[in-house]
Amino acid sequence: MEIIMSISKDDYSKMTDKASPNSPKLMNCVKAFIFGGGICLFGQLLFTLFTNMGLNEKAAQTGVSSTLIIITAILTGVGVFDKIARQAGAGTIVPITGFANSVVSPALEFQHEGLVLGTAAQMFTIAGPVIVYGIASSFLYGLIIFIFKLY
Repeated sequence: MEIIMSISKDDYSKMTDKASPNSPKLMNCVKAFIFGGGICLFGQLLFTLFTNMGLNEKAAQTGVSSTLIIITAILTGVGVFDKIARQAGAGTIVPITGFANSVVSPALEFQHEGLVLGTAAQMFTIAGPVIVYGIASSFLYGLIIFIFKLY
């Protein structure tokens, strides 16, 4: 015996509004600004530290990027980055930390399926499209510049 229940659009809308309260948009923006700015400030402090240690500008930039990726990967691995992201919201999407988190998270989630078919295969499920379209658009951009410099 099949029971079919019908609900009106208005009733459904009321139920969803009740189940999912509005998010505090202004507070979320403030948190994202503070946390995102804090990550950028930390990156700048690392850059200053690396240049004061004698690294040239290019090496210091590489060091900052690598350090931020490693710290984010470790914090994601131990479950701390997700707690920070819950508070910071979009502030943790500062490109390099967001990218590192998007690579490590699926790898951890699928590690029970094995090293090759789990961790390695799923590592780039989120970040993969970003990499593909980033490389494709940079190639197209380089090609356009190359063509216009020829003429």
